[in-house]
Amino acid sequence: MRLLHTSDWHLGRAFHGVGLLGAQAAHLDHLVEVVRSEAVDAVLVSGDVYDRAMPAPDTVALLSQTLERLVDAGAQVVVSSGNHDSATRLGFASGLLERSGVHLRTSVADVGRPVVLGDVAVHPLPYLEPSLVADDLGATERTHASVLRAAMQRVRADAATRGGRTVVMAHAFVSGGVTSDSERDISVGGVSAVPVEVFEGVDYTALGHLHGRQVVAEHVRYSGSPVAMSFSEWRHRKGGLLVDLGGSQVVVEEVDAPVGRRLAVLRGSLDELLADPRHADAEDAWCQVTLTDPSRPLGAMERLRRRFPHTLELRFEPEGVAVPLRPYAARVRAESPVDVCCDFLDHVRAGQGADADERVLLAEAVEASRVARGLADDEGVARPVHEAGVA
Repeated sequence: MRLLHTSDWHLGRAFHGVGLLGAQAAHLDHLVEVVRSEAVDAVLVSGDVYDRAMPAPDTVALLSQTLERLVDAGAQVVVSSGNHDSATRLGFASGLLERSGVHLRTSVADVGRPVVLGDVAVHPLPYLEPSLVADDLGATERTHASVLRAAMQRVRADAATRGGRTVVMAHAFVSGGVTSDSERDISVGGVSAVPVEVFEGVDYTALGHLHGRQVVAEHVRYSGSPVAMSFSEWRHRKGGLLVDLGGSQVVVEEVDAPVGRRLAVLRGSLDELLADPRHADAEDAWCQVTLTDPSRPLGAMERLRRRFPHTLELRFEPEGVAVPLRPYAARVRAESPVDVCCDFLDHVRAGQGADADERVLLAEAVEASRVARGLADDEGVARPVHEAGVA
């Protein structure tokens, strides 16, 4: 059995105001060619197919066309919902599509129900919001680790009766993974990590959520996103993973994606950057530029774009001079929402910070707000059975 592991397409995403749909379409063309040339049996898409819960019509059309082309190329397609997807919208007509070889798993009711491909059982786990599905799954705590442990109990129960090989798809932050700036925070009470041991005993775990392709454990891997969505990914090699399940062996091979326009991160004074021949290869790249001049040069962006016409982000970090206090937004960027609320209380109460009970209340309010926003947009919500209207 040959699988192609991919994830985090984020169809409809923009990068510093530049639409990525053309680059994403080129990558999906590449996927279809890989399916044909490598005789892929099934394509696994581990969540975040769309970038937002209500995708634009051209984005929906691109997905529809791609699914048709992948099936026509000879592959089954298995898709699970991620935290950016609307589980309800992505899962529309899933029963009908399954008859055509497109398997959509977006509901808690689907956990433990595999897609059977020969002697391989693929278990696509949708993104599981702990606050909403913990009771339905019988989890002991409302955390990502607890709900995924409960989901894996269903997977193992099915594997014990079925035999053969087992593959799991999951959309989560697994301990040991390296984050980038383009992933949405999914922490609950400041905790988001899932121990890799949760997936023990599985032949292969196809992870989604983190945008860098990486190995968490021998057979637990992130495919990463097909295109970069932040300058923190400028060193990433994008693409998917070919997974061969033959005999007792699992062989994984990286498949690099086409790069329409690469990223470059430049730092230095304006005059140095404009004159240094070492930066010639950045002249056709999307550029993030940090200027270190003691004072802001006049017309900096205009002058930079004469040499680097695709500069998208300009930063100033003067060297050799006193650095002024950072603006409030920059100071709180690295803090959790609860810490920001506590800091605000400390400020308005003239140094009387939040006590332990107030911090607990603030944490509950922040979490309730996060879940309510997700429900309002139906983003990544794999509904419990009684809420999904399943008989």
